[in-house]
Parts: sequence; C-alpha cells; structure tokens
Amino acid sequence: MSAQFQHKKDIIEIGRRLYQKGFVASNDGNISVRIRAAEILATTTGVSKGFLGSDDIILVDTRGKKIVGRGEPSSELKMHLLVYEKRPDVKAVVHAHPPVSTGFAVAGIPLAQCILPEVVVSLGAVPVAAYGTPSTYEVCDAIAPYVEKSDAFLLANHGVVTLGENAFQAYYRMETVEHFARILLTARLLGNVNVLSRDQVERLIEVRKKAGLRGKFPDCQSCGYCSRDAKTVEREAVSAGSTGATGTAVPAGSTGTGAAQPGSGTAGTTGSTGTAGTASVRSTSFPEERELINLITSVIREMTQGK
Repeated sequence: MSAQFQHKKDIIEIGRRLYQKGFVASNDGNISVRIRAAEILATTTGVSKGFLGSDDIILVDTRGKKIVGRGEPSSELKMHLLVYEKRPDVKAVVHAHPPVSTGFAVAGIPLAQCILPEVVVSLGAVPVAAYGTPSTYEVCDAIAPYVEKSDAFLLANHGVVTLGENAFQAYYRMETVEHFARILLTARLLGNVNVLSRDQVERLIEVRKKAGLRGKFPDCQSCGYCSRDAKTVEREAVSAGSTGATGTAVPAGSTGTGAAQPGSGTAGTTGSTGTAGTASVRSTSFPEERELINLITSVIREMTQGK
C-alpha cells in the first residue's frame, strides 16, 4: 500500500467521522495533508465530507495548483496553504463547523480559561481569529497572528481550524475543542465554572513537559500562570519558600469587583474559592425550573453581549 493511498484513506475516514458527529453539514469543511515539501492532498470543493471517495481528494502544489485529480480544490485551500507555509511542523489541517465551539466563535468568546486538565495539558487556550470572508484571503489575514502560536483556533462567525503532525492528530484536536466547548457551555448554564488555580496549572504544565508533548501552547486568560515574567517567577519562588503552601491563587476575574473577565463573556464573580483550590466564576445553588430558565436567558445574554 502506497503512502499516498494511506493518506487518502485517512482523509476519507476523518471526513466520515466529521459528518457523523455533526461537525459538518452538507458540503462544509475541508481536510488536507502535506505528503511532501511541495505536495499536498486536499479535499475537492462541493463534496460532502461524509461520503468522500478517493477521486474527491486531489494532489496540489504549495500554490494551490492542481497536479493530479478530478475536480477542483476547495476555495478554503488558501487557509491551509498559509498554515503549511508558516508551520513546517504541521502535516495536516482540518476545518469544520462543530456547533458548540462554532457558537463560541459566533459569540466572539475564546476557549481561553484553564478548566479541564486534559485540555490544559494537550492544547492550551483556543483563541478567536477575526472574521474574514470565507474563500478569500481575508481569512488568511485573520488567522495569520495565531498560526504560529496555536494548534487550534476559532474563526469568528465561521468555524474551527485544527492543526496536527498527522491527519488524525488534527482531527482529534477538533474533537477536543468541541468537547471542551460543550462542557464549558453546560457549566455556565448550570451557573458555576470552577477555574483551575495558578498552582494547579503549573503542575499540569510539568505533566505536559514530562510527557514530552509537542505542539504549541498558547496562554490562557484566567490564572495568570502563563503571563508571568522572570522577576515574578523568582518572587513567587522566594515567597513559597518563606510562607509555604498556605492557599491557592485566585484567577483574574474572580475578585468580586463586578468587572467582566476579558474574553470570557462572564460577569464579575464572588471571589470565592472551591474546596479543591479552584476559583468559582459563578456560585449559585441549583435552581428550580423557572429560575433555571431565567438563568439560561441571563447567561446567553452575557455570552453574546458582555464579552
């Protein structure tokens, strides 16, 4: 079995999974794999990703010109080519429209809080790129600031892009982004999001290092761990040595000032800390049905207007 044939099989399988999971509808989305320095396999335009055949995957060069294959490249290929130009380590790109994470993209809310350990370790924050008209170079201009910093990013009012060292890694990152978005949305609707503290994030970063995980790790917008400068790190080390682990840091946005946390769409918080050392973004008892409806309405309003 040739390597090119195997890559095509992988693309077909990933397209099927995207379609079955509802991450794409109709002819949405596109997938590409770089098989050589100047050769890229890419899905053609106008074909459902759930029903791809080998003829629906063509070989193009780094300018997007077709080398071999039936059909024409997707108009979104420009975005893929930019990624390959900026990131020599990336060998695959997946673009899809998973509903919940795309909902965050429509609301302009990045998935940038340290909440799930698995996401902190494997992916880091997921930023939102500015809106660009699909199929144009506007999208390339919008994602350019994030390509070299992130392995996953939301496209404002459009969808999600994930990158990988191979096709399945790019696809699995798409799954992770959507899974994260669903859990975060559920927690916000329930009225309470516990953000990991700086100390907890620091331990997770050590786990990531020991596991030898590669890929980009963009900063989050919650605990402040990633944005510390050298002097801050040194000062914290001295402080820890003199005071011991007497408590955990409270993430920015949970000090009870009533100010909104940047990029979260969530109103100021009570400043309370959970028993496990996490910070409560919203604290409330489980409401009755009428109260739950009011809460959902309020949270949706915050998410769409109070970024």
